[in-house]
Amino acid sequence: MSTAAASPRWVDRVIGSTQRARVYHYTKYTLYSFASLELLAVLVNLPQWTTGGAAATVVMALLVLLHTAANIQLTRLGMRWYLHEGGEGAPEWPGRLLMAQAVLTLLVTGWLAGSVATGQAPITVLGMLVSLYAFGVCGPSLLLSQRQLWAGLGVLLAVVALACLIAGTPGRVLLVLVALTGFLLVTMAFTCRVTTWTLRVVNKLDAARETEARLAVAEERLRFGRDMHDVLGRNLSVIALKSELAAQLARRGSPAAVDQMTEVQQIARQSQQEMREVVRGYREADLHAELAGARGVLEAAGIACRIEDGGSTELPVMVQSALGWVVREGTTNVLRHADATACVIRLRPPGPGGITAVLEMENDGVRARTHGTPAGTGLLGLRDRLAVLGGALSAGAYGDGDTDGGTGAGDSFRITATVPVMAAPSHQAERVSA
Repeated sequence: MSTAAASPRWVDRVIGSTQRARVYHYTKYTLYSFASLELLAVLVNLPQWTTGGAAATVVMALLVLLHTAANIQLTRLGMRWYLHEGGEGAPEWPGRLLMAQAVLTLLVTGWLAGSVATGQAPITVLGMLVSLYAFGVCGPSLLLSQRQLWAGLGVLLAVVALACLIAGTPGRVLLVLVALTGFLLVTMAFTCRVTTWTLRVVNKLDAARETEARLAVAEERLRFGRDMHDVLGRNLSVIALKSELAAQLARRGSPAAVDQMTEVQQIARQSQQEMREVVRGYREADLHAELAGARGVLEAAGIACRIEDGGSTELPVMVQSALGWVVREGTTNVLRHADATACVIRLRPPGPGGITAVLEMENDGVRARTHGTPAGTGLLGLRDRLAVLGGALSAGAYGDGDTDGGTGAGDSFRITATVPVMAAPSHQAERVSA
């Protein structure tokens, strides 16, 4: 049985998710672990409280457990609140839960200070307050503003100092506890906020990348629409006018109507030819230009792209056009369907004894297609286009990751197009260009 088959479903979902989702899961569970460390740290020191009795020990453990649960829930809500910057999509501000955590903090602090003051516990149990305060600040640090957070940290330090005074802590020990608590409070609050801020930046970069891809598609559509308008706009206006004139002449019984319709026919044929030239220019891509364009688009999207051009300009025009479409469609797939960090486009022209050109595109960051998601038609169209020239297309994910010259990623996708250079008859070439 393979490792992937034996792994839990939630692990498969995390591994097969997008890069942004994996960063989110990593950040979330890291902060959860920070929030839960207070329970571990307090329970490790709890056995020192032997003189308090079993009942008191159990009650203290329950209070700390509730405090940790509230902190983890505040961390979960705080991440969502911070990522949405308190705007649309953010959860309701958990004011009651914050108050409950504050009350639990005061109960544990007062109980510890009173136990030490009455001799029911050694002074060393005050070290539990350091863990309770330092790790308990994870959730609130994401929900409070900077001014509120600094004010809250000052109040917490004052409470720690007051508890140590009530417990009769010596001056040096009091200073050490307050200084250590203050240092860890600032460190943990800063770590939680900066970590979540980094995730917010990643979300914005990912949204900008998707916007850039959509704008590139929209720009291409506008260009094609502008060309079609420039070519057909004038001719269609002339056809409409001459058709109207021919209709009026025909009602009058004038033989000039035939001449007008003849001109309409000529203009229509000319428009058809011009439209074919526009479409042919759009569909017959210059392979060398497509390779350069693919690198520019991918690098603009933050994807490292390496081009290994073995001689694109030496291939026949129809072969260049077909392979240029492979590059164009493959680039679109990388932008829309992958979270790639690297892409390699490799062209191997026919050797001295060969007649087949081979184009390979490899990228990492493969997204797992969820069940029920329909497959796209882009690759099917490429197969049909290459089949006209006697070529073939294969595409699929692979996990070797150490392919010579590859991307070096474990979850990668490869498109391989092969086209016989000398096997495309002239009538087939006309079908592709049309």
